[in-house]
Formats: sequence, C-alpha cells, structure tokens
Amino acid sequence: MGLQCGIVGLPNVGKSTLFNCLSNARAQAANFPFCTIEPNIGVITVPDERLIKLAEIDKPKSVIPTTVEIVDIAGLVKGASKGEGLGNKFLANIRETDAIIHVLRCFDDDNVTHVDGSIDPVRDKEIIDTELQLKDLETVENRFAKTQKQAVAGGDKSAKRLLEILLQYKEALIKGKSARTVVLDNKDDQKLAHDLFLLTAKPIMYVCNVDEASAVKGNKYVDMIREALKDENAEMLVVTAKTESEIAELETFEERQMFLEEAGLHESGVARLIKAAYHLLKLQTYFTTGADESRAWTFIHGTKAPQAAGIIHSDFEKGFIRAEVIKYVDYVKYGSESTCRDAGKISIEGKEYVVQDGDIMHFRFNV
Repeated sequence: MGLQCGIVGLPNVGKSTLFNCLSNARAQAANFPFCTIEPNIGVITVPDERLIKLAEIDKPKSVIPTTVEIVDIAGLVKGASKGEGLGNKFLANIRETDAIIHVLRCFDDDNVTHVDGSIDPVRDKEIIDTELQLKDLETVENRFAKTQKQAVAGGDKSAKRLLEILLQYKEALIKGKSARTVVLDNKDDQKLAHDLFLLTAKPIMYVCNVDEASAVKGNKYVDMIREALKDENAEMLVVTAKTESEIAELETFEERQMFLEEAGLHESGVARLIKAAYHLLKLQTYFTTGADESRAWTFIHGTKAPQAAGIIHSDFEKGFIRAEVIKYVDYVKYGSESTCRDAGKISIEGKEYVVQDGDIMHFRFNV
C-alpha cells in the first residue's frame, strides 16, 4: 500500500541498530553522528499468529504475510529546522512518511557517545519535537498569508475555514505543542488539515531503547518519558536494541524462543514494534485462504468491501457484486469454508460493508 513509518532520533540512540534488526538490511551502525545519510528502506513482514493458524488448517501451497515499510532516517541535531547538520534532508525525508517512530536513548554506556554529552531522554525528545514544531510553524505562517488573501479577496468559504484551522495550529505550535494535539472532529476540517502535511500532525510512537537489565520492567529513563507523554496523543514502547541484535543472529525459531524465555520476555521487541507500527498507520488485515494459498491483505481501518476487493485486483472492485465473509474465530472453530457454510457462519455482504480486522473474505465480481 506504500505506507511508511520513519525511524527518527538523535545520532547514536540505536536507530540503525534497531532498523537492522527489523529488516535485516545492512544500514551502517557506527558510533559517530550521521552514519546514516540516505534513508534506508526495509519492507518488513508483519508477524500474525492468525495467518499461521489458517495455514495449519488449509495446508496451502504458499503462505503470504502482509508487510509494512520502515524508513531509517539520518540522525537530527538541534538547529535542523534552520538547516543545521543534515536538517533539510532529515525534514524532507520525514515529510514523506505516514507515521513516526522516535527512538530515545534510555540506557547508560560510557562506550557509546551521546551528541549532547549526557543521558536525558526527555531533553532528547524535546529537541526533535521542537525542530519539527518550528518547521511546522514556518509552514503554517507561510500558508496563512496566502490563505488570508483568498478568504478576503475571493470570499472563499473553504479558505475562511482553513484560516481558522491554521490559527488553531499556530496557537498550539507557539506554545510548544505538536499539531496532533489540535483535535478536529469535522471530516472536512480533517481533509483541509491533512493537505497541510504538517510534520507534528503525524501519528507517533516513542521507542525507549533500554539496557538488557531494564528490558522487562524499564528504568528511571522510561519513567521520565512516560511522565512526559501523559498529556500527549502518542504511544510508547520499550525495547532493547542490543538484545534484539543477538536474537536476530539466532538461526532457528526454537533458539529465539528459548532466548526470550531466559530473558523473561514473551515476544521479541522487534515483533512488538512491527505490530505497533502497523497499528500506528491505522492498518488492519483480512485474509484469503484455501488449498492454493493462505494470504494476509492490508487495508486501512474503515475500508468498505469493494475497496478491500480492489486491493487484490482493480477488476474485483470495478465488478464487485458481493463479499462472502467468515469470522476468523468461526473458521478456526469449524475448520473449513464448507463446514462454516453448513453451520450458517458465512455472511453475504454488499458494497456498504465495512471490513473488520481478521475477516476471511471471498469476493464475487463480474467485469
């Protein structure tokens, strides 16, 4: 679907190490600033136990999971909004992503330098937040002057409404708040706001990169970030990039599971991060399954049946007649499409049906 999460953070916080774990790409991970200059893009498989279960039932010839794109973006420093460091390149790259994964250093290690000389994840968070907010304020002010002329000279109602939205954003940004703190309930307002492409309006997840001893319960730095986020519309996740690197080197699933159990973890940080990134992008999954193939398909929350069918092929959407839907729990319980049909567990849905996460779909169409 082309939706991307961008991994951002100050230099040397573990961004590229984490990216390597996620994608098995070979992003350079070095102990000096700006080792990542061009954004590395990884297409990452989304772990989904439901697809594994469907494959166990149908024993298909192939199993195809869904994916999400992660972009590793160069480290940012104070003054980026004015072009310091790789600021302009960083801001251009992040503008192209749909959501942000902000990695924060929450561990002590004298062997890994910090660009500001000390460990303070709240300060680090505020540095990047401020640079993005300053760039957004510049965008808002530039757009305001242009929109004001349209509203006054042409009497454009849409321009007048956009002016009001811009004022709300300007007020928030001047106070040091991100654009995402401005709540717009009206869909028309949301469309106008979306077209501004503000950096701090993007959904964000803060990832606390901790030491191995803090992997399960966190530490004082994690507590600091949790407190800093209490009034912000953002998610938080705790991972240990060093541990994830060690897990990635293990060859078998059994070895990885044993490693996790010994560390007191139920699931790897990478798996949790991928799932969280998928959720951050407001993505969900429906399935098609049978003897030939069990496959997961990605759709955006709120998608209706014809558009979901179009994800498979445009002809499915053009000639959409109906969708036959089985709930995942019913498919697992009854064990096949035919037994679900006999039990009356297949529903026939039309063009207005909103696809639900986990639906098993079969589309009828005619072109």
